[in-house]
Amino acid sequence: MENQEKKTVLSFIQPTGTPTLGNYLGAFKNWKKMSGDYDCLFAVADLHSITVRPKPEDLRRRSLELYALLLALGLDCEKNTIFIQSMVPEHGQLAWILECYTQFGEASRMTQFKDKSEKHSDNVNVGLFAYPVLMAADILLYQTDYVPIGADQKQHLEITRDIAERFNGIYGNSFKIPEPFIGEVGANIKSLQEPAKKMSKSDANAKAFISILDDDNVIMKKIKSAITDSEAKVRYAEGKDGVNNLMSIYSCCTGKNMQEIEREFDGRGYGDFKNAVGEAVVEELRPLKQEYTRLINDKAYLMECAVAGAEKASRRAGVTLKKVMKKIGFVQAK
Repeated sequence: MENQEKKTVLSFIQPTGTPTLGNYLGAFKNWKKMSGDYDCLFAVADLHSITVRPKPEDLRRRSLELYALLLALGLDCEKNTIFIQSMVPEHGQLAWILECYTQFGEASRMTQFKDKSEKHSDNVNVGLFAYPVLMAADILLYQTDYVPIGADQKQHLEITRDIAERFNGIYGNSFKIPEPFIGEVGANIKSLQEPAKKMSKSDANAKAFISILDDDNVIMKKIKSAITDSEAKVRYAEGKDGVNNLMSIYSCCTGKNMQEIEREFDGRGYGDFKNAVGEAVVEELRPLKQEYTRLINDKAYLMECAVAGAEKASRRAGVTLKKVMKKIGFVQAK
């Protein structure tokens, strides 16, 4: 891509808990490579996280921890834009504008709103309902070409495209219409205790997921307690969800394919296999955890990077916001 302008890719993650091994192997591990191939924006989506009213001290701590993790991945602040969402006021400003170009019916069809309303029935707030519009603002502010999304985010990208096309239809070309990012596919890591479902940091069972920052001994214990089956044979096959999941984890950490893994553990039991998986995960995460520890203990440097990233993002977002406000008819200083 050296001879042409790089396409813009935007990735946001909420500070609602420490990301899991699934997040790392499924997405983060590819971000460093992606950041060299594309014009990338990475952000801590702290505005999105307040729909469930976190404690102020928890939100502040988790936001800085997640920002430190992004840097610890090896992402280059000079080549890419890495920031904390709430430090860029243009997100909230454009979100309000786009809410006025979003139909109530299309917003009410968002399945995540329905799901989260059931989980948080004591706090069904307007922010929870308008969440997809803020996400649309996040994306459209930077004239984003591609957005990496999971299956649960597909509706949100669709409504973003609908809002952008509606606004463009009224005022002329204002926003790029974003596409889903089709890049290197990461692993789909499952729960260690219920391998039919995705590994999640919000799982009530702490044994079901590995946090990126888990202690080495904790990682080993969780892997050893992972659900397998009674066959006691390491092979990738239908109906062996637990073993398949551990094989996927081992493959991501070692680079070995399934056939190589099967040959390696031919005639050996699950005890040996789990030990090897645990050790591979520990070694995979070791450099990340070491760099994270260094960064989180240097709050001055973290804030310096966060401020610089926010200023960089704000300058870029401001160009889009100013154009949008002018087209709508807001009075603006020259």
